[in-house]
Amino acid sequence: MFKGKSILAIIPARGGSKGIPRKNIIPVAGKPLIAWTIEEAKKSSHIDRLILSSDNPEIISVARKLGCEVPFRRPAALSTDSSPSIDAVLHALRKVGTGYDYIILLQTTSPIRSCEDIDGAIEKCISLNADSCVSVVEPKKSPFWTYKTDLKGRLVPLIKRGLVKRRQDLPQTYCLNGAIYVAKVEWLLKSKSLIGRNTVPYVMGEINSIDIDSRFELDITDFIIRKMQRESGVWKKHHAK
Repeated sequence: MFKGKSILAIIPARGGSKGIPRKNIIPVAGKPLIAWTIEEAKKSSHIDRLILSSDNPEIISVARKLGCEVPFRRPAALSTDSSPSIDAVLHALRKVGTGYDYIILLQTTSPIRSCEDIDGAIEKCISLNADSCVSVVEPKKSPFWTYKTDLKGRLVPLIKRGLVKRRQDLPQTYCLNGAIYVAKVEWLLKSKSLIGRNTVPYVMGEINSIDIDSRFELDITDFIIRKMQRESGVWKKHHAK
């Protein structure tokens, strides 16, 4: 709990990844990918209950061995490539009940997200009485310097704005990094969304924001975690803002 509010954590992990087969349990720095999220969630000072939502028996077995509760098996219809994460959240709430004040959704593809990040996002959402809080990272390139092509194949600014030469003169922008979504249960059930008008950002550093979506990113993440382990002697997170 935080400030008297109960919190349900949901880890979604379907089995049908096409880009990286068996992605959720593939080894990363000596552990199944899903282990990094389960272990950090279990360190949280605020999460009251941690559950897995999965359709895959192998993933379910690995999660249980890691001490994560699996109270149900997600239907195959909610586990396709096109299934939105919100559908998995709503299904989980129907199965375990809506007697929680907040949910926090933790994607397994963000293995360097720390328990400090998890608790920080929860604290910000509740302290500001926001409907939701989502984790973000500053983009390497501002969208104000992004271009598209017109019908004649010429470059035109994606966002129309007067010529800006210095990065310091551009508005601060953020990208969703997919690591953390916190939301009021009552609001989420009504809106069926994780982002709305009263959503606040939780800013994470570049390293903690790594999101694995390809084998290249998987290899890079494995390298980074092992390097961090060697440099610290124990598992230590970088969470510079």
